[in-house]
Amino acid sequence: MAQQIDQTRIPLVEEHAHIEKRLVEKGIVRIKTAVDERTQWLTEELTSEEVDIERVAIDREVESPPPIREEAGVLIIPVVEQRLVIEKRWVLKEELHVRKGQRTDVIDVPVTLRASQVTVERDGSV
Repeated sequence: MAQQIDQTRIPLVEEHAHIEKRLVEKGIVRIKTAVDERTQWLTEELTSEEVDIERVAIDREVESPPPIREEAGVLIIPVVEQRLVIEKRWVLKEELHVRKGQRTDVIDVPVTLRASQVTVERDGSV
């Protein structure tokens, strides 16, 4: 007699995992920019030269026109003319004495400066 074998079947089960992704809005970010203006005064020194011209009468005869010269910081420019006598002679009519001076003035100039300011606001939980 043949032996009878009891067979029981056990099914095998296997699980698989699958991940899905989706976009979810979690909040809103607002970025604002603003321009601030401020006035700033700049101070600077400006230098200028002034010229003073003095006429000095000479009225003296000379052999030839004298050259332009400088004496003690004064520029001397001879002014000559020819006069008709019986003969021509050089007569130093006058000299121009030119003095230079400096003046320093302080000036204030308004300047507008701009700077950007950024503000970040968040709405919702991030």
